[in-house]
Amino acid sequence: MENQILAVCLSQQGALPSSAFEVLSAAKTLAAQMQGKVFASVISDKAQALAQNLNVPGIEKVFALEHPKLGQNNDEIYAQAILKILEGNKFSAVLFPGTIFGKSLAALLSPKIKAGLAVDIAEVGMENGKLKAKRSSYSGNALATLVGTQETTLLIVLPMVFPQAEKSGNPPPIVAIPFEPKESPMEYVSFQPESSSEIDLGTAERIVSGGRGLGNAEGFKIIRELASALKAAVGASRAAVDAGWIAYSHQVGLTGKTVHPKLYVACGISGQIQHLAGMSSSGTILALNTDPECPMMKTASLSVVGDLYELIPLIIAEIKKRRGG
Repeated sequence: MENQILAVCLSQQGALPSSAFEVLSAAKTLAAQMQGKVFASVISDKAQALAQNLNVPGIEKVFALEHPKLGQNNDEIYAQAILKILEGNKFSAVLFPGTIFGKSLAALLSPKIKAGLAVDIAEVGMENGKLKAKRSSYSGNALATLVGTQETTLLIVLPMVFPQAEKSGNPPPIVAIPFEPKESPMEYVSFQPESSSEIDLGTAERIVSGGRGLGNAEGFKIIRELASALKAAVGASRAAVDAGWIAYSHQVGLTGKTVHPKLYVACGISGQIQHLAGMSSSGTILALNTDPECPMMKTASLSVVGDLYELIPLIIAEIKKRRGG
């Protein structure tokens, strides 16, 4: 039987975010190795309209399930919608974005359909006729290979690892599936978004982070200045967050957010293992520190020894000079 892969493209606040196209990219990578076909699903109160945006080559069909209650992030109702798709189709793998909602939804579905579940996947492929996926383990010190042994495997794709699938031409055929949700034990109350104009840390291509070496909360003023010059998000080590210098939402690391930017600038961060686990897969790592022997300086692509309060203004000035002002 031909292998079929389903990419679950979850919307956020009425739009398809970058994570939806990362999941499609991972699905296409897996399909190429499995010699299978890629299908996509859009589940939303605006599914038909959103499905038109999935004009990505290589998708066989887009399943669109639309209902007013799907405008709410209710795991139980979304699970019902995915089960509706699975009723008439057999998939070797079902891929979810590595968002909080994506992880919650996959975990809820796994026991319902008796499927294997692999979390934070960075590589997908086939070997000896079996689906294989790789993820980092032990705070990034080891790479675990997971083998799919059940008829269907659910894969949660690690954010910012797979490139976004490129759009081109017309959307694939859209199949509208009638859906009437059953009563759910969960009740949607409200959604309160964070009111911030800052770049989202989880999806940022450039991040400037500060640590204990800043000395105090005032030190994040210069971190924000450098971040602004680089059009980057602001991150922080656990030590800086625990000291109350910046909000937890900026924490990078095992107990914070795992990030995969193209550029990570670590200012005054020694590089304890829990922090490295959250950012060591960054493209280019620049470390500024007075201690040349600290773990971050040895991990970095480029290490600069010196006082960050002297170095950062020089870097900002050079950026402005090269940008003509």
